Amino acid sequence: MSNASMLKSFPIPEREQERIHALHKTQLLDSVPELSFDDIAQKAKEIFNVPIVLISLVDSDRQWFKSKCGLQASQTSRDIAFCSYTILSEEVMVIPDALQDDRFKLNPLVVGDPNIRFYAAAPIIVPDGLILGTLCIIDTTKRDDFSKDNEAMLKSLANQISQLIQKRVGL
Repeated sequence: MSNASMLKSFPIPEREQERIHALHKTQLLDSVPELSFDDIAQKAKEIFNVPIVLISLVDSDRQWFKSKCGLQASQTSRDIAFCSYTILSEEVMVIPDALQDDRFKLNPLVVGDPNIRFYAAAPIIVPDGLILGTLCIIDTTKRDDFSKDNEAMLKSLANQISQLIQKRVGL
């Protein structure tokens, strides 16, 4: 049995249809890069000293990267996306070592390229409490040093992304 077939299907948030509708309304999926989003991703890369930062929008069957630093891929399947779990809650999700987390230790993104070990993400929340995606930071080594202050800073940057989206679509 392959590692991919051993994975569970991804969880579905409450209000999934509303969430997907709001995401599509933004018209951000498959859009061109934008400096305002790229600046936030670059700032997160510098603040947290990580090799990979993604602004991820979680669609019905994929996560698509509005902005990315340190990764070539423009999207991944939702069934292997860590962000599928982050969008279940308004809280920051931190995984100090993905190899020690039963949800992810067999994930192809952990056991293969890009070799995710550390993952932290803040949800991108728009009005009505809908979560469209995440701002996530990724490292190839485990990290036990992600503090509550770090979580607050990551959430603050995700809130800036939310504000950009709201201005864009008049939410």
